[in-house]
Amino acid sequence: MLLLFSNSQVLRLFIAQALFWSCSMTGIILTSIVGLHLAPVADLATLPLALLMLGGLLALQPIAWLMQRRGRTLGFLVGTLAGVLGGLTSALSLWLDSFTLLCLGALPIGAYQASAMYYRFAAMEAVSEALRGRATGCVIGGGVVAALAAPALGDAARGLVSVPFAGAYLMIAALAAVGFFVLAGLKSSQASAPVPAASSAVSWRDLIARPVVRAAVLTTAAGHGLMILVMNATPLAMHGEGMNLQFSGQVIQWHMLGMFLPAFIAGPLVDRLGSRMVACLGGGLLIASALVALLGVSHLHFLISSCLLGIGWNLMLVAGTTQLGQGHGPQERARAQGLMELCNGSVAAVMSFASGALIAQAGWAAVNIGMLPIVALVLLVQLAEAYRQRQPA
Repeated sequence: MLLLFSNSQVLRLFIAQALFWSCSMTGIILTSIVGLHLAPVADLATLPLALLMLGGLLALQPIAWLMQRRGRTLGFLVGTLAGVLGGLTSALSLWLDSFTLLCLGALPIGAYQASAMYYRFAAMEAVSEALRGRATGCVIGGGVVAALAAPALGDAARGLVSVPFAGAYLMIAALAAVGFFVLAGLKSSQASAPVPAASSAVSWRDLIARPVVRAAVLTTAAGHGLMILVMNATPLAMHGEGMNLQFSGQVIQWHMLGMFLPAFIAGPLVDRLGSRMVACLGGGLLIASALVALLGVSHLHFLISSCLLGIGWNLMLVAGTTQLGQGHGPQERARAQGLMELCNGSVAAVMSFASGALIAQAGWAAVNIGMLPIVALVLLVQLAEAYRQRQPA
């Protein structure tokens, strides 16, 4: 926490993260409902959310390239402007009763999401190597503010204008605009300065061939994908057990707090214990989450399991992000970080689409049992990397 207030770069990125997640949570909560209202058929209600994820995936590499060539700040500002455009377009879709516009508005919001995924990398580059874990954790911890404030902001904004829900999308545009001015004050550190176009490029195959990069990417992709899978399946499983929306809301809120609040502890843990140890601890918490879910289907079981799921995701994301920085040089930054975010986003998209079908066809227990071999793979890779590091050169 001291780092957050002593380093203006980290503080700005923390605020930008809080603004982004406030936009993201509001959009995720409302877009399916609005899609159901505007879609010509109910089967297309979740298409805008799918396009939001697609927009993020399509924007990851261009934004990484832009930041590599022109610096972090320009890439972040382009991302916030995309958020403004997406919010305004989505609001206009409600005034015009246009499902097409709602779908088009989701694409730039996805680009805003893609740019925000690089905030934690910028924080690492703004501090010394000994503080990288703390800086990563501080920025990810900005989601705590969003978890506490976004529901209230969304409720207040819905009635701002006469058209239902349009005010919430206008709020998304406004928060993204605030993010623009917050990020405009970022200064380029030596680590995040633009790299000349003539710098040698490295292929993704070469990066994945490096054990430390492979371990880092697998850790964040597995943690992120499993979190999305179980988080999306949880409300469906609770509904199947006859629990109302109030119970589901409490569980999701504790899940969100679990996702972001431990970031302030995860960073120092990485700096003290190392990224591999913290990644294994995060994997252990995911296993604990699955075991709690398998023990029962009461409200308390869902709440504890979801909270553990969020904490495990947090530790794996902070650890994997820090570990990635050990496997590439400055000229390879865009390719390495773009590879990690592409894997995270691709796995998340697959898991998001798969969660509903898995609950319907296999059930809640099968979803949690399926987590175990994936987490075991992460632990094996991390332990193998630790063993390799101890061997003589």
